[in-house]
Amino acid sequence: MRLVGADAEQIGIVPINEALERARTANLDLVEVSSTSRPPVCRIMDYGRYKYETAKKQKNARKKQHSMELKEMRFRPKVDKHDYEFKTKHIREFLEEGNKVKVFVMFRGREMAHTEFGRELLARVCEDMKEVASVEIGAKQEGRRMNMVLAPLPALVKKAADERAAKAVAKEKAKRPGASKGDAKSKNSNDAEVVSAAESASASASASTPESDTVPLETKAESTVVESDD
Repeated sequence: MRLVGADAEQIGIVPINEALERARTANLDLVEVSSTSRPPVCRIMDYGRYKYETAKKQKNARKKQHSMELKEMRFRPKVDKHDYEFKTKHIREFLEEGNKVKVFVMFRGREMAHTEFGRELLARVCEDMKEVASVEIGAKQEGRRMNMVLAPLPALVKKAADERAAKAVAKEKAKRPGASKGDAKSKNSNDAEVVSAAESASASASASTPESDTVPLETKAESTVVESDD
């Protein structure tokens, strides 16, 4: 087998018995990292720590992921100005968060005789949202409802993803105890070193700064209809 050491150094092709002995001597595990290679590639590592770090990375990746949701917003054919502005504000917020929005107009009774009002209303919403959305499904009649679906523009989706990633990073930093104090202390220390170096060479010299799928071969242990009242 081709053996890789604990520090990622290339040891070369060695017999399996020698690889096992090296792993035991280092009190680590011998793990097969590529079974399709000829010869197969194995690495000496702490397999328990490897599994822990892999699971942690996957968990952090899931936190940053965002599944696009389909929100809904209902209108009536004769919606007043205030209600229209309130609902279109929410539509914009949904789109800016990277979600799709299904906008529909609900007809009642004799309103079914004038469905053109609903089509005009959906066209108005589409026009007001053109800066942040495109029409994915145009207006169509389904019983007493006329629907259309708006999708956020690609640039908006990317911006929303970047903002979520930045929030996740900030949240992780906030969880670390004394993170802000440590950052401030480090900054002050660096500033002090620069001033000291500018004043004298001797003071500068005395300044100091704080110091693919794997298979274990052998292991140490067993191994939202959003609406307002019309």
